Amino acid sequence: MTNIVQQMLQDEQGATAIEYGLIAALVAIAAMSAMNAFAGSTITMWMTVSSKTLDAQTQAAGS
Repeated sequence: MTNIVQQMLQDEQGATAIEYGLIAALVAIAAMSAMNAFAGSTITMWMTVSSKTLDAQTQAAGS
């Protein structure tokens, strides 16, 4: 019985799995933050393109 308990106390596979899980979670959070920042600038860019396109169509129709 004590042999099994000693083996369980010396086993570090569970701790390694938890460490990898935490690293994966941190990478996922960083990726989501980066994508969120990128999305904001992309939305602004496409809104500018849309606005300028509408302005050009309005000017072309008025000429």
